[in-house]
Amino acid sequence: MKIGKIDETAFRSLIKGKFGRRDPSVIVPPMTGVDAGVIDLGGGRVLVVAEDPIFTMPRLPLETFGRFTVHIGASDVAVMGVRPRYMTYSLLLPPDTPHDDIRRIVHSIHEAARGLGIAIVGGHTGFYPGFTAPTIGGITVFAVGRKKDLVTPAGARPGDEVILTKGPAIETAALLAALREEELRAKYPAALVDKAKALDKAITVVDDALAAAAAGGVTAMHDATEGGVMGGLFEIASASGVGMEVDESLFVYPDEVRMVCEAFGLDPVRAIAEGSLLITVRPGRSAAVIGRLKRKRIAASVIGRVLRDRRKRTMRRSDGRTEELKVPEQDPFWPAFFEGLDRA
Repeated sequence: MKIGKIDETAFRSLIKGKFGRRDPSVIVPPMTGVDAGVIDLGGGRVLVVAEDPIFTMPRLPLETFGRFTVHIGASDVAVMGVRPRYMTYSLLLPPDTPHDDIRRIVHSIHEAARGLGIAIVGGHTGFYPGFTAPTIGGITVFAVGRKKDLVTPAGARPGDEVILTKGPAIETAALLAALREEELRAKYPAALVDKAKALDKAITVVDDALAAAAAGGVTAMHDATEGGVMGGLFEIASASGVGMEVDESLFVYPDEVRMVCEAFGLDPVRAIAEGSLLITVRPGRSAAVIGRLKRKRIAASVIGRVLRDRRKRTMRRSDGRTEELKVPEQDPFWPAFFEGLDRA
């Protein structure tokens, strides 16, 4: 059984077309590979809406869980080129949750939202049997922006350059370093393990996306979540109807990411990578985008280009092999995660 987000085939057979009343103001409807929906408000304005569930895990501080809640939701709006502004969330709790834990979660959500300039305008909090840990049933983030500023993963054009921020498997490295810390410390330097754990603060692309959009020339953005960089690249190429060739040797590649993936036998380019932003940029604009990211202390590099031939979607691996871009059948993070839960 596959763990994680449903694939494109399941989306087409189970969900596509079942979107309630048709409304011409919906200009970006639900689809795979696109991070948010968009509603045309008229007058050159659009409403961008995104929703995500968030769950916690053993050894993950409740404050980190609260921060994830906001940043993961906000990232899905920011990649559309619009600054997140409003949010709601549903916090579902085991009946025996201590009130101090609730205070910590709610306060961390409040602080993260305030830090991004987001107003919390509603939601739901309650105790329910069947939940074994605090869970965000859904965070919904909204923004109103100018239609002309809108960016979607469907905007990549032949000749564009492809940029990756931070490197692959950022979320994978951060979460497994927290969950399976003892195993890593038994084999690797403590300082490197600490760096991997510290990547939890990089599990966001809000600053990445807003900085890139402000630089100009961006045609598409997509955060590399489940399926990792490999899956994210395929989704941009598929949504845009273009080809793509990228080279893994050009990636920013943090040593701590390599360590975690090596330790658990994971392919970094296929593992969940919230925090890793994929950007396509018109020719000649990459230096400006990377410069703007650098000013935000976000590492980034050009990793490839967009092609006219949609039949050619490839990644040259670091060992010289060439692989076809596609969404992995199973994100390798999940088996490693659940193995860690069994050992916890």
